[in-house]
Amino acid sequence: MYLDQTVLTFGRAMREKYGYKVHKLSIDAQFTCPNRDGTKGIGGCTFCNNTSFSPNSRKPPAVDEQIEAGRQVILKRTGATRYLAYFQAYTNTYADINYLKLLYDNALSHPDVIGLSIGTRPDCVPDGVLKLLAHYQEQGYEIWLELGLQSSFDSTLKEVNRGHGFAEYQDAIQRAHIYGLQVCTHLIVGLPTETAQHSLTSMSRVLETKPKGIKIHPLHIVKGTQIARQWKNGNYQPLTMSEYIDTVVNMVKMAPDDMIFHRLTGTASENLLLAPDWCSKKWMVLNEITRKLSQNNQAASLSVISSQP
Repeated sequence: MYLDQTVLTFGRAMREKYGYKVHKLSIDAQFTCPNRDGTKGIGGCTFCNNTSFSPNSRKPPAVDEQIEAGRQVILKRTGATRYLAYFQAYTNTYADINYLKLLYDNALSHPDVIGLSIGTRPDCVPDGVLKLLAHYQEQGYEIWLELGLQSSFDSTLKEVNRGHGFAEYQDAIQRAHIYGLQVCTHLIVGLPTETAQHSLTSMSRVLETKPKGIKIHPLHIVKGTQIARQWKNGNYQPLTMSEYIDTVVNMVKMAPDDMIFHRLTGTASENLLLAPDWCSKKWMVLNEITRKLSQNNQAASLSVISSQP
């Protein structure tokens, strides 16, 4: 049993829509964030070291070079020949609209790049950005706005120095809907002070806002972050693998069948990851999530059969 047989994964959704594999090409365009540059705060989120999310995050090469390098890796790994340019590191709408258009246009100038996936914060999506993305979508490009919410609890967002609240997310996704944009909402399981119930509540609140996609990953502790110092001092205890898997399975069960899951776990490079060590075992985690979801689907089918007259 494969994961895309139990949930609508991003890869499966793209195959069904286009008839071929589509893969995201991670790009670091050297953006920053308003809670790093002093606009809203300094230091960034307590868990944030973007090197853990993007291998190009230190003095990255030009966008064209990143696309070419990523293309070669993905072609060998998955055989995909069509891509979304995934502007991933930091806040990829946090700049002048004319500069953003130059970057996005450059990425879309590659004939095998069929769209954009733009990672950003809910408080950094003015209408001008939404209008620009909607324009690309109207031209036939596959466009995703990825909103990093992480939690629906303002107390948690304050704890991790996020610099925005749930209200900003609600406003951003409501305006994105007006422009007809596809939104993928990011949630982190295992944030400080949160339990599994917090994650389930956040999932419920997010589903009420009707995103097209969801991305879930565990809080992994990486070098050079505030959360790493808290962990070393015994002030933060990461989730066990079984706790994470059970929480994710329950979150997935809450979603409608047409929800596109862009990710159900995540990891960091070995030279950065401190804990939990199971975060380095991506496929083990995904296989166990798949197994439990499959069991749940089988049980649901048997329940329907047994209830029939």
